[in-house]
Amino acid sequence: MEATVAAPFSSFVTSTQNSSSSPCSLLLSRKNLGSVNLRFKSRLSVRASSTSDSVVTLLDYGAGNVRSIRNALRHLGFSIKDVQTPGDILNADRLIFPGVGAFAPAMDVLNKTGMGEALCTYIDNDRPFLGICLGLQLLFDSSEENGPVKGLGVIPGTVGRFDSLAGIRVPHIGWNALQVGKDSEILDDVGNRHVYFVHSYRAIPSNENKDWVSSTCHYGESFISSIRRGNVHAVQFHPEKSGEVGLSVLRRFLDPKSSSKQKPEEGKASKLAKRVIACLDVRTNDKGDLVVTKGDQYDVREQSNENEVRNLGKPVDLARQYYKDGADEISFLNITGFRDFPLGDLPMIQVLRYTSENVFVPLTVGGGIRDFTDATGRYYSSLEVAAEYFRSGADKISIGSDAVYAAEEFIKSGAKTGKSSLEQISRVYGNQAVVVSIDPRRVYVNDPDDVPYKVIRVTNPGPNGEEYAWYQCTVSGGREGRPIGAYELAKAVEELGAGEILLNCIDCDGQGKGFDTDLVKLISDSVGIPVIASSGAGTPEHFSEVFETTNASAALAAGIFHRKEVPIQSVKEHLLEKSIEVRM
Repeated sequence: MEATVAAPFSSFVTSTQNSSSSPCSLLLSRKNLGSVNLRFKSRLSVRASSTSDSVVTLLDYGAGNVRSIRNALRHLGFSIKDVQTPGDILNADRLIFPGVGAFAPAMDVLNKTGMGEALCTYIDNDRPFLGICLGLQLLFDSSEENGPVKGLGVIPGTVGRFDSLAGIRVPHIGWNALQVGKDSEILDDVGNRHVYFVHSYRAIPSNENKDWVSSTCHYGESFISSIRRGNVHAVQFHPEKSGEVGLSVLRRFLDPKSSSKQKPEEGKASKLAKRVIACLDVRTNDKGDLVVTKGDQYDVREQSNENEVRNLGKPVDLARQYYKDGADEISFLNITGFRDFPLGDLPMIQVLRYTSENVFVPLTVGGGIRDFTDATGRYYSSLEVAAEYFRSGADKISIGSDAVYAAEEFIKSGAKTGKSSLEQISRVYGNQAVVVSIDPRRVYVNDPDDVPYKVIRVTNPGPNGEEYAWYQCTVSGGREGRPIGAYELAKAVEELGAGEILLNCIDCDGQGKGFDTDLVKLISDSVGIPVIASSGAGTPEHFSEVFETTNASAALAAGIFHRKEVPIQSVKEHLLEKSIEVRM
């Protein structure tokens, strides 16, 4: 797989390393050669930097959302120096490696640019280092992801995939608890609170690496959630997406002598929490302003003489408020086509950039993730569109209509083409970065054999007393029905590379009568990836109902939050009363 490489690395000198050996294993072998070691040290020596204490060196190899860590560092009062040559790594006072994407492409970049060898030298000299997510995994001997693939070889062990046969959903997405060991240092202010994970691969503690492990997390099994040796740290979770708790981790790394002015409030995190997600449907109103709106069964216009677009606020302002209110994630759905704009000028790009400056929880964006040609005739692939969203602050992208067409073709042919937006984006950025949004409509039938789709017995009979229904998928914002059911679509997109499903229901949208638990149970019982329940929330009890009666990993709401009918904190307090774990 080809990795997308940022422009600054075009000047890197290609490494002559043997690809079958890790950069750090080569370093160790050179050290054992005596005189060769002297020549090696003179070429890759570490010298003290003259930069200010407020500067952090960032290793961005060009894949995924690195804007979030940049914004978090700036929020904490630090400026950023980007790595442009291996020498920049060696001369760094503090180095952060926010690895995003897949293991093999990342190692390919490190090997070809000489950064891998420079990293090993830097770490071997016990310089201040923080690896994040993939930045932790790359320190191990190897990974099974599209492999085996050699890693940097700093820490003994192999990075393997979570075992879905253990009854867990893969990827591991959401807010989980840490079991912190002694001398963790940068985790001292976590205070038994949740942090945010999103990954399909993990490293397991062993006798060989136990001296490195500073915390573990439980998800089907105990895995390494952070390591520390001297000044070298790495975490599997995303501190830049873990709210104030995550910012405390970054602050302790950047200034080890710092500590909270007051003892952090002790949390009660014990396991993976159920997520409460705020959704913002964004479109232009009739005056051309970008607003947050909300549909009633997907109709976003007021039932008035003016028939204007329902305006519930400005997207960036609302997103910032929901972050303060405790939303676990924020999802933007672009329901206006901006096809005349050059890619970099798309209004949703600007929304993401501004939002990510002060919102430190995961951001998902959906709508328009497909191939298109702008007004100048410039063609953009769906992969380019997704890449721009990731660079602008999105952590996940949501695909709707394109995924339906890809699933139909897959079911028809029985073969993957590798050309759909879903497959391409998942292959480059990992399936944890791809959400498929399903927009089904309930279709009642008298007999399960009436249609060639998955039919279930429904809790509430149809208008003519029908006891059965199937869920027809739609495209184009619910305007066009397709010959595929929600069950068939969910199974297909999981095969094609989706890492999560956002499950809407047109019949329940805007009604405030609760989620369609029949539908949510059907889909969450049928796939091995997380499912987000959406459409119909009207009270806190609707959230506990969907979590108690289905295997949904998260529940999403829009209108009740926009109209301030139900505060996010009220939902979470209710869930705690029902003994449902949530992040507080």
